[in-house]
Amino acid sequence: MENGAAQPVIVAIDGPSGTGKSSTSKAVAAQLGLSYLDTGAQYRAITWWMVTNGIDIDDPSAIAAVAGKPEIVSGTDPNAPTITVDGTDVSAPIRTQEVTSKVSAVSAVPEVRARITELQRSIAAGAEHGIVVEGRDIGTTVLPDADLKIFLTASPEARAARRSGELKGADLHSTREALLKRDAADSSRTTSPLAKADDAVEVDTTDLTLAQVIECVVTLVEEKRAGK
Repeated sequence: MENGAAQPVIVAIDGPSGTGKSSTSKAVAAQLGLSYLDTGAQYRAITWWMVTNGIDIDDPSAIAAVAGKPEIVSGTDPNAPTITVDGTDVSAPIRTQEVTSKVSAVSAVPEVRARITELQRSIAAGAEHGIVVEGRDIGTTVLPDADLKIFLTASPEARAARRSGELKGADLHSTREALLKRDAADSSRTTSPLAKADDAVEVDTTDLTLAQVIECVVTLVEEKRAGK
């Protein structure tokens, strides 16, 4: 069966920061001709908008009141994913420390999650060849009927090493502390916490190279497609 004739497949990849989620998801989507969606970028985008517009991040009701205002558009080409807010390219500003430090608080607000979840579902539904969607609650909340759910894990040490490699000059110890703090915030929030779906395949990436993780996930997707 030619790839072009393959059934569209929806792949959910969840897991905490530093497990190789983004790199893996993008590479798998590119290799298999699927669309790609980084849901974390959408939460960062709405957080950036809140910060830019002077919304009090410590006041959930203030955040909730304006959650519907920004227009967030995600480009789903895995080779060149884009994200804009009200027509402005925010791919760089959403990665700043200021946004990173506030994204858990904004993401925890139920109105924000409802808004972004709806956006994610419409993007997945519109992906004609299928899509790889990465995040923290995709398999559990956003796309519970995804064809394949993968949960990436890694030791806190491995994750901190990868993260500090990404964040130039970051101190390993403080990076690890920040990751664990964010895990705790994301896992304990009331609305759609970071959690592994019961039917997800867990892949521990601690001792794997990125190439090995990609190969593993590509194999899982191909097996799923073949068995459809």
